[in-house]
Amino acid sequence: MRYILALALLATTALHPAAAQTGARATWPGQAETDTVLRDFAFDSGETLAEMKLHAITLGTPRRDAEGHIVNAVLVLHGTSGTARNWLAPEFADEIFAFGKPLDVMKYYVILPDGIGRGGSAKPSDGLQMKFPHYRYADMVRATYRQITEGLGVTHLRLVMGASMGGMQTWMWAGMYPEFMDAAMPMASQPARISGRNWISRYVAIQAIRNDPGWHDGNYTTPPTQWIVTAPGGRLLTENVAALAQAYPTVEDGEKYYRRLLENAKQADARDSVYAIEAVMDYAPEPLLPRIKAKLLAINSADDDVNPPVLNTVGPAVAKIPGAKYVLIPADLTTRGHYTYEQAAKWSHYLVDLLAE
Repeated sequence: MRYILALALLATTALHPAAAQTGARATWPGQAETDTVLRDFAFDSGETLAEMKLHAITLGTPRRDAEGHIVNAVLVLHGTSGTARNWLAPEFADEIFAFGKPLDVMKYYVILPDGIGRGGSAKPSDGLQMKFPHYRYADMVRATYRQITEGLGVTHLRLVMGASMGGMQTWMWAGMYPEFMDAAMPMASQPARISGRNWISRYVAIQAIRNDPGWHDGNYTTPPTQWIVTAPGGRLLTENVAALAQAYPTVEDGEKYYRRLLENAKQADARDSVYAIEAVMDYAPEPLLPRIKAKLLAINSADDDVNPPVLNTVGPAVAKIPGAKYVLIPADLTTRGHYTYEQAAKWSHYLVDLLAE
């Protein structure tokens, strides 16, 4: 569920001043862990893996029609440094997956995959290190498509939704597989080529890792540590500025927050992080947009400076897609900038309307 430099390096929920969570529910109805092994996966770079494991958490139970096809499957895609488990945070899950909620798991079969490079899916730190193929977003989308079709037997999706990187990939899913889903809901994202501050801030993160004296072209035995010192800076590009000032009003408060960010950044693997950040380099969904047939609803927040409304990319794109809609959540002291998508109560009613349509 995370994004940009901070998303590639930090765990969001534990760090945001307004994001304190109660304990997550131990399990949801039908909750299961599943691994799919893709054989001879070819990446757009020309590299291949003879076997690539992809992990997912599933909630609920598949419901089948008379011909045996699963008819209630939903795909939810996480952000750059997120994993499937991030979607189980109470603030999101209790508002989306609980009884009577939009994706009630007593009705829907919810698939929460770990993308390539994250969680229980194949990643550089598993053993290949810098010999791991250099994957991009298109590779991730194609891999997840095979994961749910070959591994889980899903031939059609009721909905594809995601936020941040997952939102960007939702735009791609809707264009790459236009007949495969009924609805698409990209959040905290833009249907436009990666550029400007969005890309430059990622590039800064990449260079901080690759220029760390301990990096050694990724062929290190002792993990590099100097890049971690700069990691919290990226977080500041994603926050609600007013809420941040209110939460940390003094120099001492700011220093404490920095230390929390720093400790969290220390948990990141440098090789996994640089691969994950660089994966965005192929993101240019504009040619895919005319192919979209799903009922599409894009949701962003007015205080998301990763995808600032001033760039005016989402509205014009949505206007070109038949039946598509765009919602911009107003900003106030309770919203969280880029991470407003975690506050499911602020937008879940739009999801209800989308599914009804």
